[in-house]
Amino acid sequence: MTIAGLAREGGVGVETIRYYQRRGLLAQPPRTAGSGVAGGIRRYDAEAVRQLKFVRSAQAAGFTLEEVSELLKLDATDNRSKARAMARSRIAALDRKIHELETAKVWLTRLADECGASDVGRCPILRAFEAS
Repeated sequence: MTIAGLAREGGVGVETIRYYQRRGLLAQPPRTAGSGVAGGIRRYDAEAVRQLKFVRSAQAAGFTLEEVSELLKLDATDNRSKARAMARSRIAALDRKIHELETAKVWLTRLADECGASDVGRCPILRAFEAS
């Protein structure tokens, strides 16, 4: 398939594919030989689709592109202990982020309630943002 087909299969844009290639996350196949319509086109296979989906899934789990690169290397060696350690580290980071978001939600809910309690004076939400 062409790069456009790969992008479609992976649910990304062509420029995302090129970016992943520059970052070394996806291989860039050689151009086909010949001239005319089919000449000089890069062709991608099912392995490219698998790798693209791997990258996208790892990103959705919160891994950085540097971490995704490391995970791809681990995929080739099946180093489960390192993959497990990376997953646990990501889980800990997600737990911290969840805590931050829950704290922000409580704070913003309190401010919204205070704002709705009175129409007199400056809005507590706006005052709080100035003080932060």
